[in-house]
Amino acid sequence: MKGNTAVARQSAGKAAKKELPEMPVVDDKTIDFETIELLFFAYRDFVSDPDAILAKIGYGRAHHRVVYFVSRRPGMTVADLLNILQITKQSLARVLKELIDSGYIRQIAGPADRRQRRLYPTLAGRELALALSEPQSLRISRALEGFDPEMRAAVKHFLEGMSLTEPMPPSVPSGGE
Repeated sequence: MKGNTAVARQSAGKAAKKELPEMPVVDDKTIDFETIELLFFAYRDFVSDPDAILAKIGYGRAHHRVVYFVSRRPGMTVADLLNILQITKQSLARVLKELIDSGYIRQIAGPADRRQRRLYPTLAGRELALALSEPQSLRISRALEGFDPEMRAAVKHFLEGMSLTEPMPPSVPSGGE
């Protein structure tokens, strides 16, 4: 019986290999996989603490971004927030409504233009933003521990370079689905 199982597995393995598409050759010197993976894992862990806090109140990362920026820039307009987040009005509308209805953000008509909506955190919104930022700040402090001012400046320069770079055009794989 064991022999039959081994033969069946071997046959299944060969069949699976035949069905796999041929993989393109990748030049590891042109793609910085190591840094890509480090950024992926750093981001995953950086957002994990706030994600856990937000999950307890039924919110997600979109709520986090809105609460964060409204708390950092009280009085910003909805248009300013849309520009920072690079999302559509439709994407923002649901999240913003939930945060307003839950008492985390206030929306006030602009003084010069009543159609303009300015956003302010409530006390609860400010407290939530701080609760979400605290574990992230601790992660940053731990990661930068032992860095001299020049090294810290290099980290900030790198991150600014990552966020200010024009979007790269996506490569289109040939013959893919």
